[in-house]
Amino acid sequence: MARSVSTKLLDFLVCPLSKEPLRFCPKSKNLINDSLGISYPVIDGIPCLVPVDGQLLNTKDASDNVSSSDDVNRIVEGKT
Repeated sequence: MARSVSTKLLDFLVCPLSKEPLRFCPKSKNLINDSLGISYPVIDGIPCLVPVDGQLLNTKDASDNVSSSDDVNRIVEGKT
């Protein structure tokens, strides 16, 4: 079950790939990197910021639609 992330914690969390701040999406209950279009899950209130746990967001609606994590793996490996 996903829970929200503390607003105090959000001040310190950054994307493991770009080191940019993340925002919490209350609708999807995920942490979002808007510049890379990657969504990281929050499980039981704990952010999962391992790059392979991230999923690329669909460009149609970045806050709702997510594609496979294979795309994130290509970014991590530098094969974009």
